[in-house]
Order: sequence, then C-alpha cells, then structure tokens
Amino acid sequence: MPAPVNLFKKALREDTGLLTGLWVALANPHSAEICAGAGFDWILIDAEHGPNDIPLIAAQLAAVTRHPAHPVVRLPVGEPWLIKQALDIGAQTLMIPMVETGEQAALLAKALRYPPDGIRGMGASLGRASNFGRIADYAETANAQVCLIAQIESRLGVENADAILAVEGVDAVLIGPADLSADMGYRGKATVPEVMETVEALIGKIKAAGKPAGIMTGDPEMIALARRAGIRFMANGMDTGLLARAAASMAAEMRGAEGVAASPAGNAGGYS
Repeated sequence: MPAPVNLFKKALREDTGLLTGLWVALANPHSAEICAGAGFDWILIDAEHGPNDIPLIAAQLAAVTRHPAHPVVRLPVGEPWLIKQALDIGAQTLMIPMVETGEQAALLAKALRYPPDGIRGMGASLGRASNFGRIADYAETANAQVCLIAQIESRLGVENADAILAVEGVDAVLIGPADLSADMGYRGKATVPEVMETVEALIGKIKAAGKPAGIMTGDPEMIALARRAGIRFMANGMDTGLLARAAASMAAEMRGAEGVAASPAGNAGGYS
C-alpha cells in the first residue's frame, strides 16, 4: 500500500481552479474540525503565529481527516528536525515562512524527502504518517506525496525569487504581503503602488517558472489583483477573525435589538 495521495498537490498540478483556504490559528481540534467542514479546499494550521506545537498539530490533523479540506501546516521555522516531526505526525503539505535564498529552499526541499533525494530520517512507522507502520511501503512512496510551499515575504526573498523557484522540490510559493510591505517600509499599507507592483510581478515570475502561486490577504484590492494575475490558491481570512467578528456582532445585536431569540444569531441551535 502506498502513501496517501496528496489531493492538494494533485489539484495544484492539474490547475483545477482557484483553491480557497482559511487560516486556522486557535490551536484547537474542535475549531479546526469546524473550519475544515465549512467548504474550503484547504485550511492552514498555523504554528508560526498560532500557539501550536507538535502534539496540538497532531490532534488537529486527526480531527479534520473526515473532511475534504486539505490541512496545510505552517511551521514557525524551517528546521529539518521540526519538519521531520511534522511529517511523521501525518502532515503532507508544509508551508515554511520567510524563505529568502535558493540555498535555504534547497535545504527545505531535502528535509521533506527521504534519501537519496533528501535527508528526512527514517522512523515514520512510529506515527500517523504511515498509519503506525501499517502502510508497508510508505517510505518508498512518500516523497512523491509531500508538498513544500515556500513563503516569499521579504525584499531579499523577492530578489532571490529566481533561485528559490529553480529548486526542485519547491512545489508552490505563497506570497505574504503583510510582511513584505513592512519590509519595504510600508507597515500596514500593503496596497500602496510599490507593494502592489511587486506582488503582481512576483506572481508573474512564479507562474513563468511553472509553479503555483498563492497569497494570504483580506484586502479587497489585493484580492482583485491576485485573481487577475492568476493566483492558484488563496486565503482571505482566519478563524480568530471570524470568531471575533461574530462575537462582537452578537454582543451588539443583544444590546440593541428586541426579541433576540428570533434572531438568526440567537439560540437557533437550541443550546442553553
């Protein structure tokens, strides 16, 4: 039995249309499962800015398995030992932030793959990746199913984009306009012309290299630009923001409206 097919990687390769995603940062299996069942193509379990560690990520990966949304795991850093642990607990697609050089990208690509193509250590039979050793030929087939998404989100990364894109094993690139705009001197202003032009040019460069381009942005102008430029996967929001806005909306509604029980935001689920 081979390693499970990475349907997200397959969809990126086959260009099946825009793949919609959601950032998941609450570090909770229940919330991850709720988001995975909402209709997105993929969710991102965020360990860079979300309070996630390996056991919490493993619990969320297990919780979302019955839903079609593919779980992408973003690690805080691209350390080979941490990549190895994330893969062994069952993650197939990893996003690594702040990739800035071709050498860094090459090390990441090797860290995701078993020898002779890479440096991933043997031992996945101890974890979920191989169904605890029940997938007999996991090690022989896993390399084809892992997916590396490199994040370009700095001026240095943009300058070295050609070298990063040339690395075999970098399967896709996600642009981070928030960090990029801050590094360019426009913190919190990702839609200034210089940043917008940089993002558009970078999307074109990624596409020209034959690789899928992605973006995380909630700004309508940046979303429109990314769609026009041919982005392949995109996230426009996060679970923390959804919860904060819904909670604030309900609080305001309860203060200002009569007959809250009849409201769609009221006790429609019958809880008490």
